[in-house]
Amino acid sequence: MTVATPSEHHGEEHHPDLRVPGLLTFLISESLMFGGFFATYLFFRGTTAVWPPEGTEVELLVPTINTIILVSSSFVIHFGDVAIKKNDLAGMQRWYKITAIMGAIFLLGQVYEYLTLGYGMTANVFANCFYLITGFHGLHVFVGLLLILGVLKRSQRPGHYSASKHTGIEMAEIYWHFVDIIWIVLFSLLYILNQF
Repeated sequence: MTVATPSEHHGEEHHPDLRVPGLLTFLISESLMFGGFFATYLFFRGTTAVWPPEGTEVELLVPTINTIILVSSSFVIHFGDVAIKKNDLAGMQRWYKITAIMGAIFLLGQVYEYLTLGYGMTANVFANCFYLITGFHGLHVFVGLLLILGVLKRSQRPGHYSASKHTGIEMAEIYWHFVDIIWIVLFSLLYILNQF
């Protein structure tokens, strides 16, 4: 009597790689959460006589610089993805390191903004919304930065990434693009719209 091995019992099936669809599903759920924040913000904006209330205005200089840095980093990280698809590991590492630096500068800019605003989260409803939304986004940038650093660490293992094996790199790029898109909406609502 012969006993079937697990591979014989189940066949030599190859299961589909669901990492990218899983990430996209997660990002859709995160989009819904941000959408709820944005809808709440717009509700309060539409039902409050003076918005933002006096003393809780926002500046445009640092956030505009941050926007340029973050949006530019989306192009930079894409260059890394293009490089690995050409089997250029060193090129991928270079572009991902630059993206990581840009992400860190963005976060430092956000911390600087918080320290110089002159009001805290509990000043009024606008301040509460502002800190909650920008802080939640900042947390996502931080997670994205960790993903990029994780890719860089794994890329030091021989053969871990190549032209035919780069799902982790693509996932980090997709997540980073998501962070950028959310920031563009956030910047438009919390900064640009408040100038009018």
